[in-house]
Amino acid sequence: MQPEDLNGVFAIDITEVFEIEIAEVFETVDSSLLLAIGILAGGFLLGLLIDTLLLGRMLAKAKQDEKEGRTSLLKALRGFTTFWFTAAGLYFALLYAPLQQQVSEAASGALQVLVAISITLSLTLFVSNVVTTALSRYTSSVEGVLPSTTLLFNVTRTVIFVIGGLVALNTLGISVVPILTALGVGGLALALALQDTLSNLFAGLQILASRQIRLGDYIQLESGEEGYVADLTWRNTTIRAMANNMLIIPNSKVAANRITNFNLPSKEMSVLVEVGVNYASDLEKVEEVTLDVARQTIQEVEGAQKDFDPLILYRSFGESSINFIVILRANEFVKQFALVHEFVKRLHQRYNQEKINIPFPIRTVYLKQQQDSQITMK
Repeated sequence: MQPEDLNGVFAIDITEVFEIEIAEVFETVDSSLLLAIGILAGGFLLGLLIDTLLLGRMLAKAKQDEKEGRTSLLKALRGFTTFWFTAAGLYFALLYAPLQQQVSEAASGALQVLVAISITLSLTLFVSNVVTTALSRYTSSVEGVLPSTTLLFNVTRTVIFVIGGLVALNTLGISVVPILTALGVGGLALALALQDTLSNLFAGLQILASRQIRLGDYIQLESGEEGYVADLTWRNTTIRAMANNMLIIPNSKVAANRITNFNLPSKEMSVLVEVGVNYASDLEKVEEVTLDVARQTIQEVEGAQKDFDPLILYRSFGESSINFIVILRANEFVKQFALVHEFVKRLHQRYNQEKINIPFPIRTVYLKQQQDSQITMK
């Protein structure tokens, strides 16, 4: 064999071997990459199925059965379950992925940090749900405690999440002391920039702590706004007016106003009705007839306090009538309107039957002529 033939054979052998090695490498890379992608997709789909189907149905069942503890736990797991299964799939995928060892170790470390943070957030959310649920039940069942408002729940959740975040940072080996120091220094500048917001926040906390305004109370502000207290947030107090409109008033304005709370110390309230009769009327008969009508009205009208005995008090001699007030009693502020409406109708009808006169406003003027006066005209 000639030398050139030997060179040709040698060249063919080298090319064939090189092509075989490249094909094997690509085959290995493709299989490893596909396996890694399959593991990652499998973890994501499995987590999504468990989160959507299993936990979703369990949560609906727990809400239906009013299992508050189980509901709080399932709410904390929803959403995080998909992430955890995806993270587990990614962790095992990194073992088969054709990546450099340093890249794989860095990705695994970052994944562990994210999983640790997600577990801390899930536990924090679970504690927050349990605490707010217990707080809601306690404030609803016990009189004289803080009202169950949005502000109270938001402050509670914020405190719990801040504590959870500090625990998560401490778990990761990050010192929280410098962070707290920076927050303390920056808090002063933030407070100056958010004076109005913080003013409303602390005014809302003061309203909560004073317990002088509660959800459902009917209040009237000095500026004239009135209605039922619907909610108290970190910035505003929401009042539902009689016309079913919502009044949004900053907490600082509410705290600075003079307020009449018609639900304190109790919902029951006296209703005063002013009446006047003719000077020629028999006042004993007027009192008897008026009290009879008042008692019937209280017993038959919804919203009146049934065990209250009405009163009548004469108070003044008017220009055309003897004036007095009739004292009724309603179960709450808004019930007084129907009570007064029905009482006025019945009293007017009964006065007509008893010939008791309710005079029109009149004024009698006596003119005296001076006969001895003389007018001299020039």
